Amino acid sequence: MKFITSVFIVFIMLSLILTKTMISGKEENATCVMANLQICKSAVTTGNPHSKECCEKLKEQQSCFCEYLKDPLVVPYITYAKIILAACGLSFPNC
Repeated sequence: MKFITSVFIVFIMLSLILTKTMISGKEENATCVMANLQICKSAVTTGNPHSKECCEKLKEQQSCFCEYLKDPLVVPYITYAKIILAACGLSFPNC
């Protein structure tokens, strides 16, 4: 009986989330996957020149920056990240 109740609750929660997504017309944080910025890895970790594709990905992921900054693995690369963001015409987030 507990299993059926749990399955029902999960079903209801998923239904609410999907309905909210359909109504709002967008998925919240669905694209916030740091792996999507793999193209910028060399520029962020070594200071090498960034590519046009890197800037395009950064612009796509701009709404995710504050979420990414919560990851302690990102902290050592903030200096290069600020330089690349400025070069791409983006501002560093104020979270």
